[in-house]
Amino acid sequence: MNELFEALSAKADKMIEIRRHLHEYPELSFQEEKTSQYIADFYKDKDVQVETNIGERGIKVTIDSGKPGKTIAIRADFDALPIQEETGLSFASKNPGVMHSCGHDAHTAYMMVLAETLAEMKDTFSGKVVVIHQPAEEVPPGGAQGMIKDGVLEGVDHVLGAHVMSTMQPGSIYYKSGYTQTGRAFFKLEVNGKSGHGSSPHMANDAIVAASSFVMSTQTIISRRLNPFETGVITIGSFDGKGQFNIIKDKVVLEGDVRGLTDDTKATIRKEIERITHGLEETYGVTCNLDYQDDYPPLYNDPEFTEYAAKVIADSGLKIETCDAQPPSEDFAYYAKELPSSFIYVGAAPKGEVYPHHHPKFDIDESSLLLAAQGVGSVMMDYLKSKINKHG
Repeated sequence: MNELFEALSAKADKMIEIRRHLHEYPELSFQEEKTSQYIADFYKDKDVQVETNIGERGIKVTIDSGKPGKTIAIRADFDALPIQEETGLSFASKNPGVMHSCGHDAHTAYMMVLAETLAEMKDTFSGKVVVIHQPAEEVPPGGAQGMIKDGVLEGVDHVLGAHVMSTMQPGSIYYKSGYTQTGRAFFKLEVNGKSGHGSSPHMANDAIVAASSFVMSTQTIISRRLNPFETGVITIGSFDGKGQFNIIKDKVVLEGDVRGLTDDTKATIRKEIERITHGLEETYGVTCNLDYQDDYPPLYNDPEFTEYAAKVIADSGLKIETCDAQPPSEDFAYYAKELPSSFIYVGAAPKGEVYPHHHPKFDIDESSLLLAAQGVGSVMMDYLKSKINKHG
């Protein structure tokens, strides 16, 4: 473990250099051609097996010790977001309207250097490490499902992932067992009424009134249909009802975002949205077309594996503490659906004003890269140590 930490510390600047290169040249989900090639090229002279185009532009790197043992996977995402960067950094995005505003550049950088180091030290452990470089985390259906379908998890016992967090204090790693991040759904509702003159509403059927009722009614799902200890959110992010001030609108289109911390919560919210939609037709005499799409499931951290990983990290001398469940969704959840897995967080709040993820001024404390590599690396070395494995 000491050898690993010393080797990673010596490469801390290399992690930052890679992160800044990726930050300058971000690519959107399902468009990461140059990023994928950059990652693959990094491994060309390394003693590893590299497989490209897993799923869509995903990369699988296998570090084989040559000794029998277990297999554990580590995963990092590498897509960016459609955001115009406003950080003013010297290495700010050179691609207009595209930015690494969630930290995936940091994830990729620490994992590349960690993988390189583990490959150099593979005579010190048994079994295999599978390194999953995944595209398209940000946009449904996400990149995880395609990589799983192409067999990236074959022979793997567990998956460990980490996310840098600008809202968490640097120097600490955070974790939570059980349900850890919300699942997500999207819906689009078209409400059709009858147009008419603003002075004669009795001769028309106002779609805006009906759609407005829907907006208010859906909020009662959270306050009156969910157990107070359940976590759920419904956000109406788009209400397209623009028209003429004296003309009654005949059609309104709404788009909404749904989050739920458990599968049951997500199911309840969907059932109630469908019920309110049917009620809207009966109450207002409109017709409705509802398109409801479930995508990322809730992220469930296997308690046994998560507590094991947390103990290893603590025993290695790193600071680790528990945290609350996180509201955003994460397609790492698909790996956790397949295998007992865990997703941890690395504090990365920068000095000065802190901006949340997906903000045009988002930035991180780059010391978080080394901490992520050490935290994840410590679990790899302990899990695959040459002596009898104490987990499983």
